Amino acid sequence: MAAGETGENGAERTYEAMAPVYDHFTAHHDYEAWLGDLLATLERNGLQGSRLLDVGCGTGKSFLPMLPRGWEVTGCDISPSMIELARKKAGDSVRLAVADMRDLPRFGEFDLTWALDDAVNYLLSAEELEQAFAGMRKNLAGTGLLLFDVNALLTYRTFFAETEVVERGGWRLVWAGMAPADVAPGSICESTLESIPLEGAGEGAKASTMRHRQRHFPEAEVLATLERAGFECLDIYGHGLDGIPRQPLDESIHTKAIYIARPAGA
Repeated sequence: MAAGETGENGAERTYEAMAPVYDHFTAHHDYEAWLGDLLATLERNGLQGSRLLDVGCGTGKSFLPMLPRGWEVTGCDISPSMIELARKKAGDSVRLAVADMRDLPRFGEFDLTWALDDAVNYLLSAEELEQAFAGMRKNLAGTGLLLFDVNALLTYRTFFAETEVVERGGWRLVWAGMAPADVAPGSICESTLESIPLEGAGEGAKASTMRHRQRHFPEAEVLATLERAGFECLDIYGHGLDGIPRQPLDESIHTKAIYIARPAGA
C-alpha cells in the first residue's frame, strides 16, 4: 500500500497490524470476476504482453488470478507482513519485494502496471500521487499500460461515514467510519478497524485497532496529475458494488473509479 495514517509510514503501520485479518475482511471481494472484466477493458485499449507489476499487492489476492492466465508477475507492498503472506500463497512463482509506491525502484520493463483496491487512496496529496505515477511509468515497456482505481466520493460519504461489523475466521471486525455523510470532494477521510479475536482465531491472536486515512481524488485532479507524470489517459470507468465497469463515471452512484493510461507519445 501507499503512505497513509498521520506520519511518514502510517500505512505501513496500519497494514502490518491488519495483515492477520486482511483476507477475512476482504473475503467478499471476487477478484477473479473483477479482473476478468478489467482485463477485457485493457484489451480494448491495446494491452500487449504478459508481464505484470502489481503495486500495493497486499497478500496477493490481486495477482493470484493472473498466474493461471500465464502472466509473469512481480509484486510489491509497503508492508513486510503482507508480502510474507503473499509469498506463502505464491511460493517462488512470483517476485515479491517491500517497496513504497512513492519511491518505486525500477523492477523491470512491464506490459501492465497496476495499483488496485484502494492502494492509491492512501496517498494524501497530488504530489505523492505524482511521485507514484512517475515510479510506475519508469517500470512500463514502451507499449505498456497503467491501470489503477480510486474510491469515488460515494464511498467516502457511505462506507467511511458508517459502522460495519463482520465476523469471519474467528475474528470480529468492527469498521467505524468518521467522515461526515456530506464530505467534500478532495477531502482526507478517516476510519478505524478494530479486530477482536474470537474462538477459532488461533493461538497468539491479539486484538488491535488500525486507523485508515485516505484521500478522495476527484477526476480532474487525477487527470492533471497523470499528465504531469507523463501519461495519457485512455479510458475511465466507474463501478458499484457489483464490480462491473461502466461508463460514464458518476461519483454519485459509483463506488470506484477505474483509470487506464499509457506513457504520453507511446
